[in-house]
Amino acid sequence: MQQPKAIIFDLDGVLTDTSEYHYQAWKHLADDEGIAFTHEENDTYLRGVDRRNSLLYLLKGRKASEEQIQEMMERKNRYYNDLIKNMTPKEVVEGGRELLDEIRHAGIKTAIASSSKNCWTVLRAIDIAQYFDGVADGYSVTRGKPAADIFVFAAGLVSTPTSQCLGVEDADVGIEAIKAAGMQALAIGPAERFHKADKVLPSLANKRLQEMVD
Repeated sequence: MQQPKAIIFDLDGVLTDTSEYHYQAWKHLADDEGIAFTHEENDTYLRGVDRRNSLLYLLKGRKASEEQIQEMMERKNRYYNDLIKNMTPKEVVEGGRELLDEIRHAGIKTAIASSSKNCWTVLRAIDIAQYFDGVADGYSVTRGKPAADIFVFAAGLVSTPTSQCLGVEDADVGIEAIKAAGMQALAIGPAERFHKADKVLPSLANKRLQEMVD
């Protein structure tokens, strides 16, 4: 891959793992509503998906009014916020701060592109907000991943053409969004999860910049 001028990271599952918190919150809501919901479903269908579309999957065709949908989304968010209140700086991926330092010292800009509306809460809880030149979150764009919008928006925040950006994601819908934006795509997770990534790493734990861009 070519050396990027900016690296744009998803947050959940890349620099910290909040996926278990999301699962617990969705599971709590599913239990409330008498709906069966498993870890496997969470990892397969909800990873990288925004809150509304995650809820629509969870409902599995059950009818709900817009008022009920809004209430359930708010309830899930309350459950999730209760869980992430106790996050600490120890929940950054191992070696993550050193990697972000190395990227900054190399003169490469950094940004976050997260579908989460709780992105800032997590960044502050794990104490890494200061490493980023821009943050795009669930409030930044209307269309979620796999639309390219959030990555294009993040590239704009760091004034870098998308063709000179590397996007980093743990969800296949996120990789689709990165490629749709015209960026190089680095996937984090098992290779079989992804279809369009330029490169796949199992984790960013203890990785160096060169390992990301080789």
